[in-house]
Formats: sequence, C-alpha cells, structure tokens
Amino acid sequence: MTMTKAIRFHEFGGPEVLRLEDIDLGAPGPGQVLIRQTAIGMNFRDIYRRIGQHPVDSFPAALGIEGAGVVEALGDGVEEFSIGQRVVAQGGPDGAFAEARMTPAGRVVALPDSIDDKTAAAMMVHGMTSRMLLKGAYKVQPGDTILFHAAAGGVGLMACQWAKLLGATVIGTVGTDEKAALARAHGCDHTIIYTREDFAARVKEITGGEGVHAVYDSVGKDTFEGSITSLRPRGVLAQFGESSGDPPDISPRRLGPLGSIFLTHPSLPFYSRTRAEFLEGVGDLFDVVGSGKVKVSISAEYPLAEVAQAQIDMAARKTTGSVILIP
Repeated sequence: MTMTKAIRFHEFGGPEVLRLEDIDLGAPGPGQVLIRQTAIGMNFRDIYRRIGQHPVDSFPAALGIEGAGVVEALGDGVEEFSIGQRVVAQGGPDGAFAEARMTPAGRVVALPDSIDDKTAAAMMVHGMTSRMLLKGAYKVQPGDTILFHAAAGGVGLMACQWAKLLGATVIGTVGTDEKAALARAHGCDHTIIYTREDFAARVKEITGGEGVHAVYDSVGKDTFEGSITSLRPRGVLAQFGESSGDPPDISPRRLGPLGSIFLTHPSLPFYSRTRAEFLEGVGDLFDVVGSGKVKVSISAEYPLAEVAQAQIDMAARKTTGSVILIP
C-alpha cells in the first residue's frame, strides 16, 4: 500500500472542483516506477483538462504530466533506475499533481547533477514543446525570422532563447511592457505589445513586407487571423494551443492565395512516440539547459494544496515563465 495526497476532480468546472484527496497508489506493476515527488510542473493543458477542453476517461480524474523527485519503488522489468535515484518524468497518464506518482518507466529519465529538481519539473513540457516546435513543426535555420506569441510564457521564454541559439531573428508578442522587457532578456530581438499594436502590421514592417518563416501560436482565436497573414509564402503556422479559444474554421483553399502556407497543430505525444524519440528530445533539452545556454525561468511556486489559486493566476496571465507546485 502506497498512500499519497493527490489533486483530483469529479466533474468539469472552475478551480473549485479541484480536491486534495488521499489515494492508494498500490505497488508498481511491471514497467512502472513509483516516484516520491519534490517538485511538479504546471501547464495550461492542465486547465484545459479541468474545464473539459481536453477529455478524461472517467471521474474522478487526475491532473499533471511532469514532476521531479526520487525513485521509491520499481516494478518488474525496470532495470534502468535504482531506489533513491533522482529522476524526472514527463508524459501521461495524468497524476503528477500529487506527493507521489506511479508512471511508466519509458517516460522517466535520470537527472544530471547540473539540473536541480525544481528546474527539472519546470522545464520538461515547456522544453520538449520548444524543441518540437523549433526542430519538428518548422525546423528553424540560421537567418530565419520567426514570430512567437505569448513570448513571456513558459514555452515562450524557453523557445525564444532556443530559437536565438539556432540563429533566428525572433519577434515575440506580449501583453505588457514588463513582459516585453522579460521577453527581450530571453532572446527576443523585437517585441510587440499586442494589446495596443496591430502585430501583423508590425511584423510586415519589421520584415520589410516579407513576413516570417514561421509563426508559433498558443493563443488561438484572438491571434489566428493575424498569424496567417504574418507569414511569408510557404511559411508555417504551428498552432499549438488555444488559450483564447479555438480559432475559426479555415478552408484549405484559402491557404493557397495566402502564399501556399502550411498549417499544423503539433502535439507533443506524437513527437516522442518511442523511447528513442523521447530520449533524443530529452538529450537536446538537457544539453541546452545544463550548459546554461537556455535558462529556465520559474516565476511562481505554490504548495500543492493551493493548485486552484495557481490555475487562477495562470489563466489570468499573472504568471510568466514556468509555475511549479511543491508537495
């Protein structure tokens, strides 16, 4: 018997549906790892899941897909890890919003000494998403110009640094002057405050009318039209989130007159389907973070029991960078 406190919800709804409950995780089954967690990463997708925008299999449902800690028990067949080893896990099934978590060994990696637990918990989804966008959805090349929405967010701060490392000119949209300063300090060459500027017009001005090679958009409805008109011919819109709601439907026929542009909705599980793909991505991420070339910005820490307030603050755009929960 392995008892733990975990956040669960029994119906879709506002932050008030989240409950801290005692649950029995049992013993790890074949191929599973039991991790006693020290830090947990929180993401916008956890809010989407709580409100029903992302489906759940049944109720009560759990939240969270990333966290760092120490191996407490191993299931049969797990030989890569040892009891007491520092590790980080990223990926489903949900259940990371807890003191302890049972997770498939295939989604666990050992932590190097150069990366502490809080940084590890904060960086996995944001960092792996950044890599997916910059090396998968559209492979950034030296000399490219890209537009990144929500540049002061968790993914934005990491991705803009990484894009700059790859040789791109980076344009970032933000909501305030304070966030603009933060984005510039994390790799943005140009910042656009979308609350008072027409970002598509500014992009064309910055690029001499050409547009950008790629737009990375996690905002959705409010930015979609400007995003597709910010692209140069054969540019790529990588729509990877919808914090303002779903964009309008678009006919494939419309993509031609816009410049034969490409539209994709990259999803992290499909860019790390195998253990080899997962480890390749993690290796790239550990390299850039461990070397200090890409810094992980943690703007806020909340006790696990205060996850509702953490989600309220994240949804209200009061946070920047990464937000973590402490069990």
